[in-house]
Amino acid sequence: MTTTLRPTAPEQRTADGVRSRSYDVCVNSRPVGRIDLATHRQFGPGAGRILRLAIDERDRHRGRGTVAALAAEEVLRGWGCDRVEVSVDAEADVALGLAGALGYVERNRNMAKPLTTAPRLPEGTGARPMTDAEYTAWDELARADYARSWAERGVPDAEAEAKAAADHRRLLPDGPATPGVILRVLTHHGAPVGTLWVTLRPDGPDDLDEPGAYVYKVEVAQEHRGRGHGRSLMLLAETEALTGGATTLGLNVFAGNTPALTLYESLGYRPTEFHLYKPLL
Repeated sequence: MTTTLRPTAPEQRTADGVRSRSYDVCVNSRPVGRIDLATHRQFGPGAGRILRLAIDERDRHRGRGTVAALAAEEVLRGWGCDRVEVSVDAEADVALGLAGALGYVERNRNMAKPLTTAPRLPEGTGARPMTDAEYTAWDELARADYARSWAERGVPDAEAEAKAAADHRRLLPDGPATPGVILRVLTHHGAPVGTLWVTLRPDGPDDLDEPGAYVYKVEVAQEHRGRGHGRSLMLLAETEALTGGATTLGLNVFAGNTPALTLYESLGYRPTEFHLYKPLL
């Protein structure tokens, strides 16, 4: 039996150049599923995405998904893409297993935690709003660090820098005055030891139908690391989120950041979505 992709409609292109097309997954011309492909809105035409891959229940566990994914990579190569990306729900064990078998590796993951009671900060630890002068210096360093995190995980430098700049413009259009944005400086016995960026969101993470907040940046000053201030920053994030009316708190952690992942897991955060990528050679 031969598994192929058959377009369901003409290719679509948006005003900003994003390409997309949907296909039936067919076995001997019989539709057994669907796959949706696109290029990346932020990374540009060199990054392809598998937006959706679904095989009909009666045709599962026969290798249809594997062949469809490989055929999708060929389509994206034909579009000029040099890598492919996919996001997989944390509970989709079969999809995660398929991605791993096909050579996809984790770049980052989303995690979330339900919030109930505001925690207490350790004795001697406090917080205050970030000043305008502190924000200017913080924003420059935060953008550079964010771009570096993407570049270290397969994104070309120019694309990583463009994404960092675009995300900061989108998420912080008015700097510290942006509605819903919480920027704090953590102090220990009066001395600044770290910074926190949390944004209140009217809706929670996609898999939690509750009001939520999101941690975009936690940073402990280099000379103060290894003293528990990262945990204090996360406790502060939970308190700020609860004060703002949120009942869930989400975050992103990049692959390879073992200390951060260990901290988040110890505080009760659990994965909600994995983001994977694969170079197209």
